[in-house]
Amino acid sequence: MDNPLLWSLISLQIVMGAFDMLVHHEGSERLAWRASQKTELRLHGVRNFFYALIFLCFGWLETHGVFAVVLAVILAAEVLITLWDFVEEDLTRKLPWTERINHTLLALNYGAILALFAPTLWAWALLPSALVPVSYGWLSVLATVSSLGVGVFSARDLLAAARSDRLSRGDPAALVADLPPRQHILVTGGTGFVGRRLVEALVTAGHQVTVLTRDARRADDLTHPVRVITRLDQVHGQDRVDAIVNLAGDPVANGLWTPKKRARILASRVDMTNAVHALVTRLERKPRCLINGSAVGWYGLRGDEKLTEEAAPSPAFVHDVCDRWERAAGSVAKEKLRVVCLRIGLVLGVEGGMLARLLTPFEFGVGGVMGSGRQWMSWIERDDLIRVIVRTMTDASLEGPVNATAPNPVRNADFTRALAGALHRPAVLRFPEGVLSRVLGDMGRETMLGGQRVMPQKLLSAGFVFQHPEIGPMLKVITGAKSGEPERVRRDRTATA
Repeated sequence: MDNPLLWSLISLQIVMGAFDMLVHHEGSERLAWRASQKTELRLHGVRNFFYALIFLCFGWLETHGVFAVVLAVILAAEVLITLWDFVEEDLTRKLPWTERINHTLLALNYGAILALFAPTLWAWALLPSALVPVSYGWLSVLATVSSLGVGVFSARDLLAAARSDRLSRGDPAALVADLPPRQHILVTGGTGFVGRRLVEALVTAGHQVTVLTRDARRADDLTHPVRVITRLDQVHGQDRVDAIVNLAGDPVANGLWTPKKRARILASRVDMTNAVHALVTRLERKPRCLINGSAVGWYGLRGDEKLTEEAAPSPAFVHDVCDRWERAAGSVAKEKLRVVCLRIGLVLGVEGGMLARLLTPFEFGVGGVMGSGRQWMSWIERDDLIRVIVRTMTDASLEGPVNATAPNPVRNADFTRALAGALHRPAVLRFPEGVLSRVLGDMGRETMLGGQRVMPQKLLSAGFVFQHPEIGPMLKVITGAKSGEPERVRRDRTATA
């Protein structure tokens, strides 16, 4: 198989396949953590196993006689599995255009490999059966490394498929059970990580939902039926809106805080909230409440101090953003409706947010502590946040700033150990504070190396019960390490047994 063109095509197949796995399957699509992709993960697992065998054979063996026939069957099986995979992908998810193009190129390149290799394989099949060792120098090394790589991902995908059933999130309608029936809720930011789950819960429970999004195509994946608008002036003054949940805002921790990025972070929140104010002004029937987003960054960087809603802030960019956002929301109270500003902590769920970005590195054993590891992380599990939003919509005693965090914040080092434990992986790395600070600037210093120890005093005083109050058990549940039954429910059931 000493054919330079054939090896060039094999090398190209390796590069495109690695791009597909790392950028699409692990990056944008995160298939291993989507319960709906169980069958696709199994297909990927089997196909990658076959690729591991193919690369090893190409790199080190000439397969003569019956072994050539076996290799031909494996090559043909890979084609059938790929076709099945294409059908499964179209049935279960919306592929990004880059993935569709990459899949087309992979299929064409694989066909060219088969066409070039077929005469050699036919000649080998006519020889007496034997596995003849060969070596092609660095090309054999490349084939070996590629075989090990796809072999690892084969095992990972098969294990992820087996885990899929444990990622079930339960009945979303139960999260909004306390709402009166047939409410009309307007949600801005409804295509985001939190908004998608809120919309799913509301629609499943039979409520009418209007979602504001800048890109209507992003609403395709929402639970339907849902009304999608791209501007608030598409809501008529005669429309009935029972409550508004304003979650829209440019992501804070997805890039360096350049002057343009800072302006976009601030304007996206304040301008949207001002637009909500204008809507409320012209509605003939005012909503009962505005539930507005904010964040624990309002408190600035406060070290070990326990922070309730009565605590004062310290200077920081994240405080400036949250303060301006809350002030804009507070002005809506002039329209005679109740306004709640949810100071939300790190929202944890495998479907998105900060945790989703950490799962892959932790799964492959390269997770670790940020800086000293002593900075506090105030967090909340995503479904608990949905229940908090509903509680603030229905409880007239909750008004103004409300800390939307679990009652037990943790230090970064404790979070790292808990996540590594839930995934059964080591986490021995430590990312130096100086490096993170120099590379990420103020964004790294304020969102990764700084923190707040926030307590949900108002929610606890109102009798709100968190289903996931502790970080360790919560991470084990949402990552499928154990039963998906919330720890609070399990604890109560044990106590009454």
